[in-house]
Amino acid sequence: MPYCAPRMATHSSPSMAANLTTAQSYKQLKEDFVSNLSGGSVSEIAQVCAVAPVVSLVWSVLQARQSFFRSYTPLGYAIDFLLNVGALLLSVTLYSSAPLLLNLSLLTVAAFVYIVPAHTRRKKPLVPPNAQSKKRSSEQPLGVLSTKPFLTNYRGNMLIVTCICILAVDFRLFPRRFAKVETWGTSLMDMGVGSFVFSAGVVASRPVLKERAEGKATPLSTRLKSSLRHSLPLLVLGFLRLLSVKGLDYAEHVTEYGVHWNFFFTLGFLPPFVALFQSALKFVPSYAGLALLLGGVYQVLLETTSLKAYILAGLRTDLLSMNREGIFSFFGYLAIFLAGQDTGMLVLPRSLNRSGGTNKTSGTVQRRSLLLNMAAWSLIWTALYFFATDYKYGFGLTVSRRMANLPYMLWVAASNAVLLFAFYLVDALIFPSFYSAQDAKTEKELYDTATSKVLRAYNRNGLAIFLLANLLTGLVNMTVPTLDVGRVATVGILVGYMGVVTAVAVGLDVYNVTIKL
Repeated sequence: MPYCAPRMATHSSPSMAANLTTAQSYKQLKEDFVSNLSGGSVSEIAQVCAVAPVVSLVWSVLQARQSFFRSYTPLGYAIDFLLNVGALLLSVTLYSSAPLLLNLSLLTVAAFVYIVPAHTRRKKPLVPPNAQSKKRSSEQPLGVLSTKPFLTNYRGNMLIVTCICILAVDFRLFPRRFAKVETWGTSLMDMGVGSFVFSAGVVASRPVLKERAEGKATPLSTRLKSSLRHSLPLLVLGFLRLLSVKGLDYAEHVTEYGVHWNFFFTLGFLPPFVALFQSALKFVPSYAGLALLLGGVYQVLLETTSLKAYILAGLRTDLLSMNREGIFSFFGYLAIFLAGQDTGMLVLPRSLNRSGGTNKTSGTVQRRSLLLNMAAWSLIWTALYFFATDYKYGFGLTVSRRMANLPYMLWVAASNAVLLFAFYLVDALIFPSFYSAQDAKTEKELYDTATSKVLRAYNRNGLAIFLLANLLTGLVNMTVPTLDVGRVATVGILVGYMGVVTAVAVGLDVYNVTIKL
């Protein structure tokens, strides 16, 4: 008996050591799988991103011409899911090498649906025939801000493709050129991170517009207190993610944000800094001006000091140096947020100016004015990006998501401005009556008609759904050897995963549950 214990230890130790070595080597394989990548071309990324507004066109034509989603049956939900989730999933997996073909196929479907004779059953019409001309005294008047369908479509699609990519990137079917770039270059996931921040800025313009419409000026101290209430849940999520990643020995890419920093910390620190920068509007005329000023100063520091070398090659000796990517890239993300906020100041008001007031201009004038303004800003951001990156006519700078430098900020702003413009074109062409609504009830009916329930559900609880997607991504990675999964199984796992995420989102919306984080 005295010799049994040593003998058992002798036999078990090599086995335990082998298992430990295998686990460590697999973790290293997964880290290597997402490291040292150089990305892809801006044009290819634009083609993949274009799938979302094209899908919006298909959905809108189905609804406007065939009333397909008026009675939201299980079949309607299935088609809604296949269009708004399935098509985006295909664009980053099976059709990742042919996004243009996918876009053309979807456009062909839209054209076919459009030429088919329109739905003529005599049921409740999509738009009441007297909706615009007959206004009862009991009807609620329109507010100063408008929840426009194209904004819901834009933000919902952005959230869906983000949820897809955070899991898909761990499978071999997902192209490495779409995964986050190590230092220099562009990729789809780099665009996704910036778009998440940009869209948050668009939404954050709402309270500012309400404040201006009411003629109020909130003191800085009050704005800071309010911003901290928004920051606290995000910072808590950041710490929980940090503890779970370290505690579970989860594979992580240190050069993405640093040793301890993560994206939730970036999101959490944005509100108080935005509150501080809002005071600078006394000296700078717009949020776009603030974004360019901040991005420009940050880029000058990168180019004229040792900051760039410190971020890219410095030793990790203390808390600052260990998290230098996350800390310094925060200023680039803050500039992106401010650029998004400037866009929100343009697209959210019901009036034709950025003050938030109302006026009595016709729907046609409203649509035309917004169309021209959005087109102008799309051209401005695109021109600035070209000027910053072009070697012949500009500064010849290279995009770096790792540092969130000025070219990265301009690329994100330009791409999102163009995407919003594309979504608005679909909106204005297929559902123009929304912009002529004379009361809140009619506008709500028209909004529900012009937006997908799936996209509305994602838009309603975006951050909570993003958190759920992160948890499910971790669960899949802890239970499935993602690097060894074949093409068919990969698609099956991703469809199942997005089916669960979407079902939860839609379920929350059906039961009228809003989770504020």
